[in-house]
Amino acid sequence: MTAPARYHFVEVAPVTADTLATAVNDAVAAGWIFDGIRFVMTEASRRPSMAFVSFVAAADAVSPADQGVPASTSLPAPGTEVDAGTP
Repeated sequence: MTAPARYHFVEVAPVTADTLATAVNDAVAAGWIFDGIRFVMTEASRRPSMAFVSFVAAADAVSPADQGVPASTSLPAPGTEVDAGTP
């Protein structure tokens, strides 16, 4: 049985071409595969107030949690080691 895919989401605000490009380029450079963008709209504006950019990793990629990365931090590239730093 194949393990389920792992997902990574990035919240982007304000939504501009530059902020979206940065979010996508940073995650793709870290080894994530772009999955899609979901825009959050408000009735008061035609421009989105926020966007969620989603990425997926291969099902066999190492989980950041398995590498000791707390859930509140950014996810590292799938399969990379986490530098715990020096005390």
